[in-house]
Amino acid sequence: MKSMTGYAYCENTVKDLTVSVELKGYNSRFLDLAVFLPPWLSGLEPGIREYMASRFNRGKVEISVRLRALHGDISISVNTAAARSYYKAMEDLASDLGILEKPGLALILGLEGVLETEKKRDSEKYWAIIEGVMHSAADQFEAERIREGIHTCQDILSHIEVLDDSIRIIESLVPELELSIKENLKARFTELLGDSILGNTIEENRILSETAVLLMKHSISEELSRLSGHLKEFRLETERNPVPGKKLDFLCQEINREINTIGSKTPILEVSRAVINMKNTLENIREQLRNVE
Repeated sequence: MKSMTGYAYCENTVKDLTVSVELKGYNSRFLDLAVFLPPWLSGLEPGIREYMASRFNRGKVEISVRLRALHGDISISVNTAAARSYYKAMEDLASDLGILEKPGLALILGLEGVLETEKKRDSEKYWAIIEGVMHSAADQFEAERIREGIHTCQDILSHIEVLDDSIRIIESLVPELELSIKENLKARFTELLGDSILGNTIEENRILSETAVLLMKHSISEELSRLSGHLKEFRLETERNPVPGKKLDFLCQEINREINTIGSKTPILEVSRAVINMKNTLENIREQLRNVE
């Protein structure tokens, strides 16, 4: 079991280039990748997405790649048309103002757009460095998610134990439930027909028949059996499935359905208390599962 939240940061310097990769993980129903790159490296985004999708199955993952170059080849060009326009404008202004001095070259070169610079960037060269740092960051991120997932799993399984205890409590109260149904039904017959039913074989058989019908209606044996089966399947899923989040969420829905049915069928106060405890425990489990891959 892995958590969907996590953090990792890796940095490496090769010659005059420093590359850093930062990963942040959040909860999400599906895999949601957000890649942040310098604009001139946007062509590398598909490769980063493909790699991250091969490593992670669920969660929102933010990938930030930063580069810092100490030196770099720079290409410089002169925009002659812009320089001529600046010169002509200055010459006209000098003439209008009666200034004999003409604009110098240094002044024109300092004007915006006259000198154009461009760093020579080879994206394939950068990818060779970024890829290694990204793999290290992903390994660190994965280890963090596994570490947190282990703690989450332990906490969830402790809640499953609470559900098991509640099932045992309810099972111990089943005989009391059946006795309560029989006594209540007998009391109703006595209230309606008086003490004459006592010793009356026909009326006693009727009581037994009505009791059997009510016992079938209020029986919770099947619900308890299915509930135990769901808890067993839940434990197995945490052991055999590396990404059990979706399946466990489905099992929680089934568990909740059985708990609600048990609560609606049994009027005994102790059972109602056990049902409330199970519903609270299940809500804690579902809250934890929102963070499970």
